[in-house]
Amino acid sequence: MSFKQQLIGGLSGLMLSAVMAGSTLAAGVAEFNDKGELLLPKNYREWVMVGTQVTPDELNDGKAPFTEIRTVYVDPESYAHWKKTGEFRDGTVTVKELVSVGDRKGPGSGNGYFMGDYIGLEASVKDSQRFASEPGNWAFYIFYVPGTPLVAAAKNLPTADCAACHKDNAKTDMVYTQFYPVLRAAKATGESGVVAPK
Repeated sequence: MSFKQQLIGGLSGLMLSAVMAGSTLAAGVAEFNDKGELLLPKNYREWVMVGTQVTPDELNDGKAPFTEIRTVYVDPESYAHWKKTGEFRDGTVTVKELVSVGDRKGPGSGNGYFMGDYIGLEASVKDSQRFASEPGNWAFYIFYVPGTPLVAAAKNLPTADCAACHKDNAKTDMVYTQFYPVLRAAKATGESGVVAPK
């Protein structure tokens, strides 16, 4: 093989590696199997917890659409990007843990809403290449609901199941930032803590 052929072969390999690295970067921490299913994000509890909401029946005339406590996590790289730019980067992943509303009385702390059992695990991914036709380039996934086993990989839900509500009601790029004080405080500030109002 001539030097020119070796050089061309080497450059082709480098270009392919660069393209593949770019694809990996665009996808962020999300990993997909060969069926296009999202793999359950690893160590998401070590990510940035951005907010928790409680929707009990007694505040919804006994009929809350979702009777649960929701805690939302964002992958650290995307949180860092949010702090810098105030935008969700291509590749952002969020994970939502759902817990039942348990006891209403806590020893020593009084009446309140205390966490019960785990009742769900969901995720969303922003990927402009993979989800070019989805609103905001976001796709939504469910890994666990009561009565079914926790799955290691999930297919994205039909747009109408999740994306439509997010599109109509979420404040920023399909994300309910109006309910996440951590994101509101950090938006484009470069800071992770609460910044005193000016």
